[in-house]
Amino acid sequence: METNQILETIRMIEEENLDIRTITMGISLLDCIDSDSDRACEKIYQKITTKAKDLVKVGEAIEGEYGIPIINKRISVTPIAIIAAATPDTDYVKFAKTLDKAAKAVGVNFLGGFSALVEKGYQHGDAILMNSIPQALAETDFVCGSVNIGSTKAGINMDAVAHMGKIVKETAAASDLGCAKLVVFANAVEDNPFMAGAFHGVGEADCVINVGVSGPGVVKRALEKVKGESFDVVAEVVKQTAFKITRMGQMVGRIASERLEVPFGIVDLSLAPTPAVGDSVAHVLEEMGLESVGTHGTTAALALLNDAVKKGGVMACNHVGGLSGAFIPVSEDAGMIDAVNNGYLTIEKLEAMTAICSVGLDMIAIPGDTPASSIAAMIADEAAIGVINHKTTAVRIIPAKDKKIGEMVEFGGLLGRAPVMAVNAAGSNDFVARGGRIPAPIHSFKN
Repeated sequence: METNQILETIRMIEEENLDIRTITMGISLLDCIDSDSDRACEKIYQKITTKAKDLVKVGEAIEGEYGIPIINKRISVTPIAIIAAATPDTDYVKFAKTLDKAAKAVGVNFLGGFSALVEKGYQHGDAILMNSIPQALAETDFVCGSVNIGSTKAGINMDAVAHMGKIVKETAAASDLGCAKLVVFANAVEDNPFMAGAFHGVGEADCVINVGVSGPGVVKRALEKVKGESFDVVAEVVKQTAFKITRMGQMVGRIASERLEVPFGIVDLSLAPTPAVGDSVAHVLEEMGLESVGTHGTTAALALLNDAVKKGGVMACNHVGGLSGAFIPVSEDAGMIDAVNNGYLTIEKLEAMTAICSVGLDMIAIPGDTPASSIAAMIADEAAIGVINHKTTAVRIIPAKDKKIGEMVEFGGLLGRAPVMAVNAAGSNDFVARGGRIPAPIHSFKN
């Protein structure tokens, strides 16, 4: 790197909140399958603690040597519904506790993969895992869960949608943070390094390193220099900035890969915000000329941002993957929180934005008395957006016990705080009760 590029990177880190949001080690547990659940759990613990024993140490060493903040060191594993299906167990909480014990042993801050893939139907183990989610997430500290209920190829499994509406309610009742560790997907990807939706897909290598990069503060600062310029200029500035951020992520990923002697997977370039001042995707959108995120023009601004981020990332690295784009979680973004409190941002507008963003309805608090059928219908709406548009969408909704619209829910740390948002009062029970499958769209048939 030239001197001016080094100085520019230092400024991005020190003044604009540039960081490596996560180094995530994906670990296959397929060779841990055993008909005896105790033996399976022992194999799982041994494999994770062997493969990931140096993950945190290597991440911290890279931080110290290069001065690049690496905020999280994480692990993703093969969906546990696949691994545990060989056992006669009737709940999988034991497996979740094994994952939690392994996460604590190696020092990571989250472990994803307490997951099931049911977009076209249930196999043995899927319903057992889904029913285990409330207790599993309540009784573990670092385990994250996810369920994929739809895909462009398969359509939407409405039986699973209804099931997950009830599971979200039960998870909220079981613990305050359980729903913050649970994602319901359509078109889930196998190499996502970001929690809570990460799992290690069966098409991945036995062990791999994926990197998630984030830099909304860097993008906002770059846009401050082109006030009043055309959108052509705005798109080019975002693309060039994303290129620089991705290059840094690729460098860190390759160094970690070499030191851990594990193949390098992908860089996920997602503008993931935090509650910190100057680290907001909402403020990036407002820098384009919006008085507040949520007003008319927000979806168009997000479309430009997401597309330019992807173009810059792909130009910088051959192996860009995961979700890559812009996240719009409410609780983790100071600008989003302000927009909700000021009445400019609603769930309906967020849903429109999810047709463009990397994920979907993310970290949104709703009244605790919201019916399970309404939550299921939200999941169905998001899945429909993903299935029709051939993109990943997700729901991480948090029914807030004993909270009413406008009250704040505190999660702490990177999870931030969220104002409770209003939900449409009209019921969806009869719609959700139909069950069955919403067929795949016609454009999914490409063979």
